[in-house]
Amino acid sequence: MEINFLALFVAALSTLVIGFVWYHPKVFGTIWMKESGLTEEKLKGGNMLLIFGTSLLYALFISFVLQMVTIHQYGAIGMIGGNPSIAKPSYEAFMNDYGNAFRTFKHGALHGFMTGLFFALPIIGTNALYERRSFKYTFVTGGFWIVCLTIMGGIICGWKLS
Repeated sequence: MEINFLALFVAALSTLVIGFVWYHPKVFGTIWMKESGLTEEKLKGGNMLLIFGTSLLYALFISFVLQMVTIHQYGAIGMIGGNPSIAKPSYEAFMNDYGNAFRTFKHGALHGFMTGLFFALPIIGTNALYERRSFKYTFVTGGFWIVCLTIMGGIICGWKLS
């Protein structure tokens, strides 16, 4: 299986688009700022190129891992050590039969959602507890990542190379 770098990049880029909507003052931006202890003035003082560039890089890291979660065929490749050329004939037969099984946006979105709910949210929630942040902060930030991972998973799983 080849890695679809374009799908990974578009999935990573989607986090910025979702973030522009999610953290808009008319959606959750005002709540997030209050719960984070931030002000408009403090937000304007950041290096936005660095912030958005690093955010995109981190989202790209996430997309590489998310493809292993959403595309089950990577499990078959892992079972043979990652090198299809040395696999037994049963591997090729399996991939011929199931190579595109469950490769849909819907299926990827399901696994992305589960990753957000059962992996990202507990990490954010745990950090929020030790940082003494509110449950509102946890739900706004955790909700953002649940939505992002859902969309990312759908893009990564559903976008097949020709």
